[in-house]
Amino acid sequence: MNKRLPDYLKNEILKIKTKKDIFEISKVIKEKELNTVCSSSRCPNLNLCYSNKTATFLLLGDKCTRKCPFCNIDYISENPVVDPLEPQKIAYAVKSLDLKHAVITMVTRDDLKDGGAGIIIKTVKAIRRNTGCPTVEVLTSDFNGNEKAFMDVADSGINIFGHNIETVERLYKTIRPSSSYKRSLNILKTVKEERSRITTKSGIMVGLGERDGEVFKTINDLADNGIDFITIGQYLRPSLQNIPVQRFVPLKKFIEYKDYAKKAGIKNVFSAPLVRSSFGAEKFFKHSL
Repeated sequence: MNKRLPDYLKNEILKIKTKKDIFEISKVIKEKELNTVCSSSRCPNLNLCYSNKTATFLLLGDKCTRKCPFCNIDYISENPVVDPLEPQKIAYAVKSLDLKHAVITMVTRDDLKDGGAGIIIKTVKAIRRNTGCPTVEVLTSDFNGNEKAFMDVADSGINIFGHNIETVERLYKTIRPSSSYKRSLNILKTVKEERSRITTKSGIMVGLGERDGEVFKTINDLADNGIDFITIGQYLRPSLQNIPVQRFVPLKKFIEYKDYAKKAGIKNVFSAPLVRSSFGAEKFFKHSL
């Protein structure tokens, strides 16, 4: 059974829903038939980010070849179509909105030989070639551990390489049944070791049934693998078809997680109930410079 939202979360979500001035970014997204993880995942911060002219563009369509029970993105077993014009469309949106920090993510595409890395690379290059956007962040799938795929993405001209660990190791069979905790750690470790100039970033959801000790262990594992950024946020059930919330983590616990991560050696920690992987990405990146 899903638990009731505590008052502090209701109040924060209400503030975000009253944000205005989202028309411009919505217009560009609709005009170019783009997908954003903001809308596909039913992110509670959508209006706030749109009002600040930020959005996380979702590549390779809006359907995923994996079916993680926490995620609201649609699952498809057949091979979805790849739009070869996506890179140019996203570059157009970045330029039209005069974005100073572009964030691009992707659905998982196990049906593609390179896992979709090629489209990511073309998109980054299109942004670099056609816009004045100074920084580009990617949030990738695990590419089934294909090192060439994720290292080619790392070499495409990005500033931040993000890949979310999402949850503690014990819950992987339930929360991320087609993924591997160790594989995800290895991707982050490899990118940092091989391309130390790139900022690496990962995120954790809490409220899925994990214990505090397991959260601390996950933070340690990320720190041991060279992570520069970590985001920690409360899991909120996107729909009745998704896995229920097991607990609402108290506000003081997010402060505790942040303090622990800082002591573990992670430079930048963003820990609060409504924190998401790319929420406030531009400001977060600037703080690390």
